[in-house]
Amino acid sequence: MKIFAYGIRDDEKPSLKEWENAHPDVEVGYTQELLTPQTAKQAAGSNGVVVYQQLPYTAETLQALADQGIHQMSLRNVGIDNIDLDAAKKLGFKISNVAAYSPNAIAEHAAIQLARVLRRTKELDAKIAKRDLRWAPTIGREVRMQTIGVVGTGRIGRVLIHILQGFGAKIVAYDIYKNPDIEKQGLYVDSVDELLAQSDVVSLHVPSVKENIHMINKDSIAKMKDGAVLVNVARGDLVDTDALVAALDSGKLAGAVLDVYENEVGIFNEDWEGKKFPDDRLNDLIDRPNVLVTPHTAFYTTKAVLEMVHQSFDAAVAFAKGEETRNAVKY
Repeated sequence: MKIFAYGIRDDEKPSLKEWENAHPDVEVGYTQELLTPQTAKQAAGSNGVVVYQQLPYTAETLQALADQGIHQMSLRNVGIDNIDLDAAKKLGFKISNVAAYSPNAIAEHAAIQLARVLRRTKELDAKIAKRDLRWAPTIGREVRMQTIGVVGTGRIGRVLIHILQGFGAKIVAYDIYKNPDIEKQGLYVDSVDELLAQSDVVSLHVPSVKENIHMINKDSIAKMKDGAVLVNVARGDLVDTDALVAALDSGKLAGAVLDVYENEVGIFNEDWEGKKFPDDRLNDLIDRPNVLVTPHTAFYTTKAVLEMVHQSFDAAVAFAKGEETRNAVKY
């Protein structure tokens, strides 16, 4: 059996080597290049491919794999929104993803960054760098004194709730699919509007589906408390960036945590030092003292990377053997 992987980063190689050592009967090939119609030929003779990229998996790309006799693709990530699913279905592709590589990694990042915004550490760091060691006016807020609204109580949302409860924060939550434990605790409210009205902090943990695009917009921000903080470590297009900038300008929002951005493809995971930065809005957000931007790195821990590599290769082998895998995507 042969599995070929695309876009393998240096930080993934130790996890890949560990997996290879545990599966001597599987021949593994890989490249640092991304999967494109041109690079698809590198997978010739393979039973399946393992991929991770922000580029679209277009009909042309999928057809190029099918031309090599490959009809199965295992993603090392969660999202499938960049796959032409109609083309995949027409070509008979089996697709898997890694739905739960480390909810803790993302939830911890959200909690840490939120605490930093509330304690205004970006402003303090700038002052200290200039040797200004005065306290005022950089006074912070305590996490335990906040009502934190968690939109989406899947794996990540539930871990975040647990972390924030450890701080002593009051939690309110909303999800169209209620979790029994969260419901038993009495944390759910009946609508997103109710959550927005009650929350000092709003943290998003929902997928990028049609109903959720720009769920945070001019109208929804107007329903939030004055001085609220927005946390988005989910998907960039959940937030209308223009509305966010306007709310920060007016002071309606006191700050924001952004690990994702609606136009991040082609910008994140690139080195722009010494080059013209391609997005003025993002440039402005990065420069703001009350906004913390990270380039889609909430997931990026040693544990998460190991799980993404191991689970995706396990799924690729299962597909090749005609076996069931818990990571198969139903589409």
